[in-house]
Amino acid sequence: MIRTLSIDESPIIGAFSTCTEDIALVPSGTRADICAVLEDILGVRTFQTLINGSIVVGSLCRGNSNGLLVASHATVKGSDEIGVPVHYVPSKLNAIGNIVLANDTAALVHPEMTDRAVGIIAETLKVDVRRGTIGGIRTVGMAGVATNKGLLVHPRASAEELGVLEELFGLPVDIGTSNFGTQMVGSGLIANSKGYVAGSQTSGHELGRIEDALGI
Repeated sequence: MIRTLSIDESPIIGAFSTCTEDIALVPSGTRADICAVLEDILGVRTFQTLINGSIVVGSLCRGNSNGLLVASHATVKGSDEIGVPVHYVPSKLNAIGNIVLANDTAALVHPEMTDRAVGIIAETLKVDVRRGTIGGIRTVGMAGVATNKGLLVHPRASAEELGVLEELFGLPVDIGTSNFGTQMVGSGLIANSKGYVAGSQTSGHELGRIEDALGI
């Protein structure tokens, strides 16, 4: 089965796409065969969209089974067709997908998120939210991947950071890379509890780590 692919001819698929247990969002114009692979492996419906007219959908959006988050005043093409409520996070940090790591029970967010933004994230996603870093990196949404089964995060995550993640999410956490050594593992991987798809440059060894960490 195909486990690796490119979106818009790029292996950085976590920047271009995002998924929950039920849906995947991809840029408008994504090839039908790519959408079919995502639907088959992740068990989702795919929706083609642009956020603020941009194709970096994964960087600009994060969600779970309860809702989707984008920055204040963002436009989401075809949002009425997705069938999941879209909520707007007031923040000077507008790449929400880059700064929120979430599954259906918890979220780790950029340490500079305001109390108001944290409250909206908690209410929208119906999760516990904590501010923090992964490997000292504040863009936690690209420094890790979280599903309802496990987490895979930046290989330089400290023991303290790993402990925070395990406590917050209540799941096993492992370290790894994607796209042949890219430490921002979330930039090259999208996943849910049913499956995962990695960037086209991801090695077999990396795929093994991904599968072990995410319980797939």
